[in-house]
Amino acid sequence: QKNSCVLPEDLKNFYLMTDGFQMTWSVKTDDTPMPLGSMVINSISKLCRLGGSSMYTLPSAPTLADLEDDTDEEEGNGDKPEKPHFDSRSLIFELDPCNGNGKVCLVYKHAEPVVSPDTEIWFLDRALYWHFLTKTFTAYYRLLITHLGLPQWQYAFTSYGVSPQAKQWFNMYKPITINTALLSEEADSFVNKLDPNKVFKSKNKTPVLKKKQLPQPPGSQKSHTSMTSAKTSSLAGNSSRK
Repeated sequence: QKNSCVLPEDLKNFYLMTDGFQMTWSVKTDDTPMPLGSMVINSISKLCRLGGSSMYTLPSAPTLADLEDDTDEEEGNGDKPEKPHFDSRSLIFELDPCNGNGKVCLVYKHAEPVVSPDTEIWFLDRALYWHFLTKTFTAYYRLLITHLGLPQWQYAFTSYGVSPQAKQWFNMYKPITINTALLSEEADSFVNKLDPNKVFKSKNKTPVLKKKQLPQPPGSQKSHTSMTSAKTSSLAGNSSRK
């Protein structure tokens, strides 16, 4: 078939082990669990193609392909890869709905005249702008785990970044990740510095040094013994006189 495609090897191995992946985690606020992190890889049955279907139920309703404008097309230049197309030039499949904050997509960028086996992972934001994430599914899966599925983590790879509310969660759970650009400029800017002397305040106890008795020469020991016996005898004499 014209639009038949083969899954990349790493994604195929992933689906051989498990049909999709979903993991959520929560935080407690006032003893009430609040869902926070979400990591999702759609199953094969939910790998829906984007761009071909209508956004509305009307027969003449516009599709995503209608957004394509050849006069305003931005091709890949230098280190910027070429963006996917909503029309027949690309095949786009949804990997993660991102809780309504956008879509992470598996993209076959060259589908004409035949589908190229090369794929990339892109993020489509709510304004329908494309943002490149990774070249392979394995690299994307590592990004997903590294960012703990925090809300809007995909927006860290856009020019406008995450929202202030999401940034608060990042500062709490992944402070170095959200400040990656600044961290690369100054290595020690956002590294937590722990000063044990300030954190663990305690009174410094001065150790008591025991004085070592110097060994006495044999002659002095004898004199000391004789003096002690003399004192003892004198005390005995005094007591008898009383």
